[in-house]
Amino acid sequence: MAQTIMIIDDDQVFHDLYAEMLEDTDYRLLHAYDGDEALSKLDEEKPDLFILDLLMDMMTGDTVLLYLKSMPECENIPIIVISGQSRRGYKNLKDVDPNLTFLDKTVSKEKLLQEIKAKIG
Repeated sequence: MAQTIMIIDDDQVFHDLYAEMLEDTDYRLLHAYDGDEALSKLDEEKPDLFILDLLMDMMTGDTVLLYLKSMPECENIPIIVISGQSRRGYKNLKDVDPNLTFLDKTVSKEKLLQEIKAKIG
């Protein structure tokens, strides 16, 4: 069975970009366009990895991350944060998840795939 990645990003352009980068892989994609949608989809299925934007309307990505890491069924699921924001403002998230990976919004397909493979194979 293919491993599943949930993309959580409210910016349609970037959401579609990451999905396009992963379309020729064996990964199955779940799509959430805000934090509430992501959390509600977890009732149906748990992904093997999250790709998470930090700057989202309504529920910000750091809040989503805190929710995910507080849920026993999700606490060990790896998260790749992709953001255009400086990492310095979010250094404390490493205290919540020391294995958290930060990537810039303009990440290349090769780098994204490299990080995913490092996390889930």
